[in-house]
Amino acid sequence: MREIVLDTETTGFDPVTGDRLVEIGCIELENHIQTGRNFHRYLNPEREVPDAAFRIHGLSTAFLADKPKFAAIMDEFLEFVADSPLVIHNAEFDMKFINYELEKNGRKAIPFQRAIDTVKMARTKFPGSPASLDALCKRFNIDNSNRTLHGALLDAQLLADVYMELLGGRQTGLVLAAETASSSDLNFAKRTTAGNRPIREPRPHVATDDELAAHKSFIGKLKDAIWLQ
Repeated sequence: MREIVLDTETTGFDPVTGDRLVEIGCIELENHIQTGRNFHRYLNPEREVPDAAFRIHGLSTAFLADKPKFAAIMDEFLEFVADSPLVIHNAEFDMKFINYELEKNGRKAIPFQRAIDTVKMARTKFPGSPASLDALCKRFNIDNSNRTLHGALLDAQLLADVYMELLGGRQTGLVLAAETASSSDLNFAKRTTAGNRPIREPRPHVATDDELAAHKSFIGKLKDAIWLQ
């Protein structure tokens, strides 16, 4: 099962009023495990970055001036996410910006149903508790000490770990058991037929002479023993 953990940074809160994307970070998961493949781009927002936004992510107007516009990376982004579910912390916010850019450039919006919102997952699992990414990292003992500023790729990596914990955590015991199988287990596994049925050594079922004698002595002490009828 393929999923994409996604995060963005922006110049503000609403693309309709002129705010734009400045960074996209995506992490690929296969069966809830990071594959090492990612998609990360800084974007030219074609506007000034407000001080309030700069204090959050540290991406200045000057730094972003020579970065590509969304239209230039749009096809590469869509190819990477493909039709996979998107794991997003506060999905409504990020989807709003991405779909605004897609529709602005003549593409169809990504259906919101594809989004898995980890904020909603956290609030369902821990009602009344803080559901920010930092709060969840603290709850699950995930090291976020490098998160002095928000960053799309770093936040996506942290979110991938948080998402796994929200699902119940990795079953490391199963992994370790597979990695530390004894040689006897491996030898047993090799002794299989083509149908993967293990070949078992035949067990003796015939009674010994001593067992037969003991049995004869026992039933001789019984009244109307069924074995004698």
